[in-house]
Order: sequence, then structure tokens, then C-alpha cells
Amino acid sequence: MLKQWIDMRRSVDEPQVSRCRLKFTYSRGLEMLKIERRRGIILAMGVLASAAASVALGAEAVVRTPLPDGNPFPISAAVTVAAGVDTVYVSGALPAAINKDAPKGTPPVYGDMETQTVSVLTSIKGTLAKLGLGMGDVVKMTVFMAADPANDNKLNFPGLMAGYSQFFGTKEQPNKPARSAVQVAALVAPGALLEIEVIAVKRH
Repeated sequence: MLKQWIDMRRSVDEPQVSRCRLKFTYSRGLEMLKIERRRGIILAMGVLASAAASVALGAEAVVRTPLPDGNPFPISAAVTVAAGVDTVYVSGALPAAINKDAPKGTPPVYGDMETQTVSVLTSIKGTLAKLGLGMGDVVKMTVFMAADPANDNKLNFPGLMAGYSQFFGTKEQPNKPARSAVQVAALVAPGALLEIEVIAVKRH
């Protein structure tokens, strides 16, 4: 009798259980579908944002941030280079000897600071020209300076700027690189007062 009652109960409850299981499975499926839709929307928004950023940067591959407060000093506070632009690293350049009669290993062999600066930057300009680039493509410059005996063994910064300003921040070439200038004990060429290395960029 008990067995018959259990069998009868099972026959009544099983359809109801099946319906509950089906309802649960259906509800769970809807929730998963909603989650996947949300993920798809978020992913699409991310792709669109990245594309918009790429277009914005592509419109201007190199962005030069000026010094604050309208400072006219001819360097940039920072230079931002977008992806997809070739970077060119130019080795340090030293001044050319111009006075063979001067005592060997002394600054007069290469000239004063302004003369040496113009010599070095002219050399760099020539290297860039061979690569299809100009001084306006320079984004970073590092200047290594040695003490000038003619300037009480101090750095001749005004002389550096006198030469530098002929190449950067001019009407003909207004672009200004980010720049660092440091003092060193000596340079590899005795008598040289500075060595300059630059990084330039080349658009495709």
C-alpha cells in the first residue's frame, strides 16, 4: 500500500518538477544573455574610444607642449609622439676643428662656445638631411657641456644659446625640442666644450 502511494506521488510530482527545472533553466539563460549583451556593449564602446583616440593622435603625430606662463625660452616643456611614427636616435656630435694652429687639446682648436654649438648642430642637421629629416623633426636633445677656460672655468651657457637659437624657435624653423643640458668633467675630444645628441621622429 505504501509503495503504491509513493509511486502515485511520483507520477504527480515529476511533471511539476520538470516544469520548475525548465523554468529555472530558461530564467538562467535569459540572465546569461543579458550579461553577454552588456559585455558586448562595453567592448564595443572601448573599441570606439580607442579608434577615436587613434584618429585624434593620427591627426597630429607630434604634439609639443610649450613652457608655462608664455615663457619664450626656445625649448618645449614636453613632446608627445603618437604610435606609428619612426624614431631616429642620432649619436652625439662633437665640433669640427677650425684652427689647426691653436695648441692641441685646447678650446681655440674648435672656437668659442657659440662657434662650437653651430658646428655641432650643423653636423646634426647634415645627418638628419641624409635621412630625409630636418631640425624641425627633433623632439629631444641632450647637451653635454664642459667648463670653458675662457669663462673662468664655468659653463658658457649664453654661448650655447647664441648658437642654438639659430636653429630652433626661429621664423624659418619654429619647432622646439624637449632639451636637457648637463655639465660633464670632460669630453672625449680635449678642448671641445660640448657634445650634443638628439632624437628625431619620421612620419610614415
